[in-house]
Amino acid sequence: MNDSRGEQRSARGSRAGELHRAFQTVRAQSEELARGLQPEDQTVQSMPDCSPTKWHLAHVSWFFETFLLVPHMRKYEVVHPQFPFLFNSYYEAAGPRHNRFERGLITRPTVAEVADYRDHVTRAMDDLIQGADERLWAEIEPIVEIGIHHEQQHQELILMDILNLFAANPLRPAYRPWKAQVARAAEPLKWFDYPGGVFEIGHTGESFSYDNESPRHEVLLRPFRLASRAVTNAEWIAFIEDGGYARPDLWLADGWARVKNGEYSAPYYWEKTSHGWEAMTLSGQHRVDPDAPVVHVSFYEADAYARWVGKRLPTEAEWEIAARNLPQTGNFVGSGALRPLAAPASQDHPAQMYGDVWEWTSSPYIAYPGYKPAPGAIGEYNGKFMSNQMVLRGGCCATPDGHIRPTYRNFFYPHQRWPFAGLRLAEDA
Repeated sequence: MNDSRGEQRSARGSRAGELHRAFQTVRAQSEELARGLQPEDQTVQSMPDCSPTKWHLAHVSWFFETFLLVPHMRKYEVVHPQFPFLFNSYYEAAGPRHNRFERGLITRPTVAEVADYRDHVTRAMDDLIQGADERLWAEIEPIVEIGIHHEQQHQELILMDILNLFAANPLRPAYRPWKAQVARAAEPLKWFDYPGGVFEIGHTGESFSYDNESPRHEVLLRPFRLASRAVTNAEWIAFIEDGGYARPDLWLADGWARVKNGEYSAPYYWEKTSHGWEAMTLSGQHRVDPDAPVVHVSFYEADAYARWVGKRLPTEAEWEIAARNLPQTGNFVGSGALRPLAAPASQDHPAQMYGDVWEWTSSPYIAYPGYKPAPGAIGEYNGKFMSNQMVLRGGCCATPDGHIRPTYRNFFYPHQRWPFAGLRLAEDA
């Protein structure tokens, strides 16, 4: 017997088992997020940027069905001939699709039928993974892994979108009850210095990453300083009270146009009441915690605030250099808080680099030098969005545990505010 071939089979079996467990876990986590939501909650679309929970649950199943089951499982047939049309998101190579802005009109299939669809796809994927020989496993392994991480991204979107939906409801319903946390006061802002020089950023290729995190390449940085924590609600209230939303000198032109149109006057979901500032959260409407990081602000607002205090937003390269050797732990969805929390005491490095709020950077979302998208529909995953958007780093309180890494590049349009996005300040040293 060839020992090397036996070792290869053993390694393949171990890797397949690891990914199979991850697949089963992520499928269960998505269904747990929907637990407690009524069918009516899962069907409504609150705005064009959002999608109903039911659609998210079906779309991630469509991904596995379209890119794995149909091409790689013999005699597999799609559950419903119209599901590929209804649940394709933006993959042009995968065929026509329903209008994104009209996903809330998909009252059929029902929530129960989507649950059955998920069960069918999950069982078929179990069979595919467990029955794959070495040749087939080599072909499907990277797509299985992408599918797992893709579903985790939609788990965060489910929470973003249900918050937006419940915020539009006059009853201000709670998605999950408020989970008590140890009270913590934000420390005064401190600064950490970083040297200039030539550094490498981007993924090393040693574990999973999206294609937009590569190739690894050199960047030239000037010496810079990074704040010890994210900007807090109390600091943002001071910005409001000092007329930050009334000073055109602080704003980029497109952002100021939105201020003049009445779109921006405080962070998204904030409301001034007789009790002071309140905000809609996944646990209903609550008083704004002055020590917690400000959240649901656009890039334009983050940039204006940074100008107001005489600082700037970090570049994504600066952020990555500062974060790359730090523990990738923080307030993610697994904590159960479902909201940003005040930063722990910072010691010899910045706090909150991971979790709590996605941090806007000043970097546009563009390709790294030498980037080439993958061929076929999978290549549409990231590359075609590299225009007119800005990069965010670090994850947030709605990001699944284990999903983030130092090189992870999230991206949104600069005007968008429904993500769990905040900011950290930087300055030239």
